[in-house]
Amino acid sequence: MAKSALLKSSLAKKYWMALTGLFLCLFLAGHLVGNLQLIFGDALQFNQYALFMTTNPAVKLLSYVTYISILFHAIDGIILTIQNKKARPISYAKENAAANSAWASRNMAVLGTLILVFIVTHMVNFWAKMHFDEKMPLQTTTIDVGGQKQEFYLTTDGGYMPKMQIEQQAVVIKNRTEFYDAQANVKLKDGYKDLHKITFEFFQNEQFGLIATILYVISMIVLAFHLNHGFASAFQSLGANNPKYNGLIKGFGKGFSLIVPLLFAIIPIYIHFFAK
Repeated sequence: MAKSALLKSSLAKKYWMALTGLFLCLFLAGHLVGNLQLIFGDALQFNQYALFMTTNPAVKLLSYVTYISILFHAIDGIILTIQNKKARPISYAKENAAANSAWASRNMAVLGTLILVFIVTHMVNFWAKMHFDEKMPLQTTTIDVGGQKQEFYLTTDGGYMPKMQIEQQAVVIKNRTEFYDAQANVKLKDGYKDLHKITFEFFQNEQFGLIATILYVISMIVLAFHLNHGFASAFQSLGANNPKYNGLIKGFGKGFSLIVPLLFAIIPIYIHFFAK
């Protein structure tokens, strides 16, 4: 009974909100490092990163933890918002609200909802294509062979698979990335899903690329406000409220909430306006 009451209490919900929020901050930092390869790396490096993130057992397990954390964080936030509104006197909400709390603090539910919408659309445009799209392209490169340029698929063993062999049906592609000898039905090599190409085409699209870039940047601004309040609030919810460290925590939180969304926002801007 006591255990059930604890799990249903506002205090327990705040603990879970703080823990999932801080875990998602770690995820953001790691995800940012990988995505920055779109600017500072080449297509092969980014596609190797994408392959590692979707096939490594430990990373896949961590991904499921991330999905659960996002859902739990969102649902927990909605429940806490409803409880806080029920517990808060009407006069408090109407009278001088700005003096009692920061704008981001009063609108965390709205900010969180907008971020959730962004995550869903982001996963539809990239994550779902990477995992389920049967038409997901494989990475290719052009090589000069005897004075003639030929197109090859890059393979995970550092080699190449002539595209001509696919066209001549000497080699067939199975399971979207596996090259098989058509006659012997023997697996030859594995290719790379070209997430790099998909990402660049998305933000460079003549019809919606600019709109997608603007919406992405707006989403990062929303994320910045959400993080600015949420980071320090998470430590406070966990009881880390010491005058000796509060300034450091708030300072780090402000830096994190500014730098991480800013770097994320720079990526689509670079792809749309500056990348060839």
